[in-house]
Amino acid sequence: MAEVVLEIPARPEYLHLARQVVAAAAELEPTFRDERIEDLRLAVSEATTNAVEAQLGLDPDERVSIRANLGDDRIEVEVLDRAGGFQAADGDALGGEGGLHDERGRGLPLMRHLADETEIASLDGGTAVRLTVYVPPRFRKG
Repeated sequence: MAEVVLEIPARPEYLHLARQVVAAAAELEPTFRDERIEDLRLAVSEATTNAVEAQLGLDPDERVSIRANLGDDRIEVEVLDRAGGFQAADGDALGGEGGLHDERGRGLPLMRHLADETEIASLDGGTAVRLTVYVPPRFRKG
């Protein structure tokens, strides 16, 4: 697996850089379709936005890490903050406490929809979000 690692300051103006780096890494896989790259870009944007907001609230001097691992059959992206930890609330499935009419809280359901696998774990004083998007079997190498 090839790995790309990016650390950004916990500031919203760096979100564009995170999206661009992950999309550029995904484009290295010639069988990865453009629409799946866009799905990945949006899911990474949501995960990184959540990490930046959490980090800003606790320690804005800490950085947010983004790791993209490219394999023959998948792309895995991990977004890691050091802002304590995260527990998904029951309301997250509907977009937060305000439900479908709330403008916030749609990130988790969106990530789960766009990525083939979404894992969220609290670890080492932070939160790790792992997003996996698979290359369709007919396009895999080997």
